[in-house]
Amino acid sequence: MIIKKRNKNELDQFEALLSRMRPDHPKFREVESDYVRRKKGYIGERQVDYYLEDLANEMTILQDLNLSVEGKNMQLDNLLISQHAAYIVEVKNFTGSITFDTELQQFTRDESTQERGFRHPILQAELQKQRLQAWLQEMNLPPIPIYYFIAISDPSTIIKVEGNKEEIAKVVAHAAHIPNKIKQHEARGSNQQPIQHQKLGAKMLRACKQEYHLPMLRYGIQSQDILPGIHCPVCKYLGMKRIYGTWLCPKCNRKSKGAHKRALLEYFLLINLKINIKECKRFLGLESRTTANRIFRSMNLVYIKSKRSWTLPNRK
Repeated sequence: MIIKKRNKNELDQFEALLSRMRPDHPKFREVESDYVRRKKGYIGERQVDYYLEDLANEMTILQDLNLSVEGKNMQLDNLLISQHAAYIVEVKNFTGSITFDTELQQFTRDESTQERGFRHPILQAELQKQRLQAWLQEMNLPPIPIYYFIAISDPSTIIKVEGNKEEIAKVVAHAAHIPNKIKQHEARGSNQQPIQHQKLGAKMLRACKQEYHLPMLRYGIQSQDILPGIHCPVCKYLGMKRIYGTWLCPKCNRKSKGAHKRALLEYFLLINLKINIKECKRFLGLESRTTANRIFRSMNLVYIKSKRSWTLPNRK
C-alpha cells in the first residue's frame, strides 16, 4: 500500500517562478538551469516508482519521506516496509557510464568530455540507514532489519565496477531489477516477530515533515521581481483583463471564467502562503474588494481572522 506519494510541488514552484520572471533578470538562467536538473531528477524518480509500485500489495511504501532525526532532516527517496524488514531505495539519475571503485571508495561519472566525481551513493545510503535506526530509537520503537539499494533510473546507463563487483551488485542495479532484489531478501524471511508495517508506516507519515521553501528566498529574488497578472490559459500571455465577470486575453481574445485560480496558486507557491484583499487586488489586477472576496470564497480558501487574510485549506 502506498501511503505517501511523491508530489511535484517543487517543480510547480520553478515553473511558476520562470513564468513570472523577466528573461533578462540576473537570476533567470540559474533558476532555469536548476529547474531542468530537478525535472530530470523527478522524471528519474517516477521511473523507479513505476517498478516499486508492483510491491504495493505486499508492503507499505512511502515516497519522498522527510523525517527529523537528532534535530536534522533526513530525506528518503523511497522507503518500503514489509513484515520482515525496511528497504531504503535511493534513486540516481545518471546517464552515460558510471563507475564504482570499491578500493578507493570513489564514485565517478564519464560525461564523454570529462570524468567527474560525485558523493558516493553507497556511503550516502549507509548514512541514511544509520539515521533511520536512530529515528526508530528516538521514537522508542524496536529496531528492525534495514537494507538499502541504489536504483539507477536510466536503463541505458552503463554501470562499471573497479574492485569487488559482487559487493556492488548486491545493492546497485537498474530500476527494473530492484523489486527482484527486495523479493530475494523477503524470501529469506526473518526470525523476529513480524513487523506491523502498516502501523509503522502510518506513524512515519504522521511524523513526516512538510518541507516548504519559498524559492525567492533561495535565490535572493525580491517580491517586486515577480510579475503580477493572470496568464491566458491558451496563449500564455500575462495580462488578462477582468471584464463583466470573466477574463479576456487582449492578445488572442480568448475568454476564461477561472483563469485567476492558477494565478492565486502561483502566488501561494512563490510569495506567501497567505494573501489579503489588498495583495489580491494588486496581483490579479482587480479594482473591487467585492470581486476579490468572491474569488476567495469560490476557491474555498480559509479566512484567518487574526491575520485578515486568506489561505489554502490545511495551511492555517
